[in-house]
Amino acid sequence: MRKGLKLPSVALPSTQGGSVDLSAHKGRALLILYPWTGRPGVPNPPRWDDIPGAHGSTPELEGFRDLSASFREMSIALFGLSRQDTAWQQELSERLSLPFPLLSDAKDELWPALEAETFETGGEIYLKRATVLIENGGAEEIFAPVDDPAGHAADLLNRLG
Repeated sequence: MRKGLKLPSVALPSTQGGSVDLSAHKGRALLILYPWTGRPGVPNPPRWDDIPGAHGSTPELEGFRDLSASFREMSIALFGLSRQDTAWQQELSERLSLPFPLLSDAKDELWPALEAETFETGGEIYLKRATVLIENGGAEEIFAPVDDPAGHAADLLNRLG
């Protein structure tokens, strides 16, 4: 990913219904790229415990949930992004009571254009954790790697505030 990149016009399905085209978003937004979220009773992908940075999506998204009002006060919208389909993301969104949409890039329409870093396991591609500050459809700043998923939202709030 690189600073200054203009986002392509891609309408991604949202857990809040409809679709979102981040290239048309007015103002500032944080796009939170995360690899995968598990479900209670469902095993993790193969070798998940051995991959640095694979774990942490749930506490990361909970951190943004807990600070969402503070980001809203700064006029920064929040969006999560993974390659999981919307139905899978919807379960997570409801279970965690997320006040912001998760966007599905299961058709690989946005993340390749963002030049997002990935990793593979079990024959599947997963996004490496990163956050993009978007302003009026362009990538203004990239925050990666994310070494502390649980504290990432608070760190960004301090950096941007």
